[in-house]
Amino acid sequence: MAGSPTARRRRLSIELKKLREKNARTCAQVGEALDWSGSKVNRMETGSGRVQPSDIDALCRFYGTTDELREFLKSLAREAKTRGWWQVHGSGVPEWFNIYIGLEQDASTFRQYQCELIPGLMQTEAYTCELHKTGAHLSAEDIDKAVRVRMERQSLLTRAGAPDAWFIVNEGAVRNVIGDRALMREQLERVLEATELPSVTLQVLPFDSGTCPATGSFTMLGFPDLEDPDLVYRDGITDAVYLEGEHHVREYTRAFDGLRAAALSPQRSTQLINTVLKEYTT
Repeated sequence: MAGSPTARRRRLSIELKKLREKNARTCAQVGEALDWSGSKVNRMETGSGRVQPSDIDALCRFYGTTDELREFLKSLAREAKTRGWWQVHGSGVPEWFNIYIGLEQDASTFRQYQCELIPGLMQTEAYTCELHKTGAHLSAEDIDKAVRVRMERQSLLTRAGAPDAWFIVNEGAVRNVIGDRALMREQLERVLEATELPSVTLQVLPFDSGTCPATGSFTMLGFPDLEDPDLVYRDGITDAVYLEGEHHVREYTRAFDGLRAAALSPQRSTQLINTVLKEYTT
């Protein structure tokens, strides 16, 4: 079972929805039987509302579950209340991104396409800081918090049991100068270091790759427990979208495979990055 509070909250939501569907009941029917609103049941199943152990007791009595399952669900409810390490940074991390970090911590596979920027898990402190200074209207303190969180997230790639991580980066992200040439030189050196990690694969999508099956950056997370379905994550300036349905995952997997086929091989990608790195050195 996944270990972060976010992952446990997600797992609890999945299990509660499965129980209701197994008993062929609607949210409204369950709510009426327990003297709750149907919206409360829906919030429990979508992870948008806190679930108390007493709620689990009531639901399990209604569904007639085993004591073992009831205690398992109650443990999920209790552990979902704990705070992740990233949440101590408060306003430096938006609430909608807190959710993503919690899920990222438990992923066993990681697939990401970046069309404009170097992937966050490969960014240097200076590169990240420069990005947060532009357009975000954050205070210096919040920028510092956001940068620290991103740097701490990068341990995901070097820890024991690191996820199988595959990155596809548009050539524009490699050539686009963030900050100045010295900053980019340091950044590309950091990317090359990351590609030497055993769990990391990086491909560059060249400018001449033609039409590609994607319209923006996205990340796909896979989890070790079969009960935790894969999901697709896309973010914007003020919010994020989490797509979990089989159709979404299938289509984004197809898109990622298309990008992978169109991109340079890992070896040729490294050669291209080295070529650009030399340009920044001269």
